[in-house]
Amino acid sequence: MIAEKLHEVEAGIEAARLRRTRVPKEAPVHLVAVTKNHDVAAMREAIDAGVSRIGENRIQEAKEKFGVLDRNVQWHLIGHLQTNKAKQAVKYFDLIHSIDSSHLAMAVDKAAASAGKVQDVLVQVNLAEEASKSGIHKEELMGLLKLVDSLEHLHLCGLMLIAPNYENVEACRPLFREMYGIFQKIKGMEWRTANIEYLSMGMTHDYQIAVEEGANIVRVGTAIFGQRQY
Repeated sequence: MIAEKLHEVEAGIEAARLRRTRVPKEAPVHLVAVTKNHDVAAMREAIDAGVSRIGENRIQEAKEKFGVLDRNVQWHLIGHLQTNKAKQAVKYFDLIHSIDSSHLAMAVDKAAASAGKVQDVLVQVNLAEEASKSGIHKEELMGLLKLVDSLEHLHLCGLMLIAPNYENVEACRPLFREMYGIFQKIKGMEWRTANIEYLSMGMTHDYQIAVEEGANIVRVGTAIFGQRQY
């Protein structure tokens, strides 16, 4: 069942990629399977069906799964990260999507230095400026990007966006389009060590629109695993 749903999502990504008009059709898209509130058996089934990147929202849940999963995958932290959890985030995750403040960036840099690691990160942008969501506002983005790029133990790899959960999913399109424009702009800038390659946007309800508008990482859980088990 999970394998079938996974292949449906992969087909949806491919179809959306081929519908692109403003973005190169050939640019690949990476799927992060969001495993929050899904058990290790379901995770193994998805990985055995082809998933190579998994996304978790909470450090504690990821920690519990990490030691028992017994599969070689990339671990992505896609949820809000508190500064006091930076040390654990660096320990378990290959890519942190949710750097949203200078305070957090410096905490993760310090944790990575202690671990002898250079941590790959994305900066989360709150383009719609929703009070209920984390993320840096557009006006403050460049300052945070420059700070992250200056830190010795962080490697800036791109941007992340969570769009509002609009009733009409097409309402997300202008935000995704604007985010892609910002991504292209910063990609063309000169950086100290940053390699701006990832634009993470789109979830189960809006991932096809995100892909059409330039996302190259999508974060999909419910469409693969079904409703979460709380």
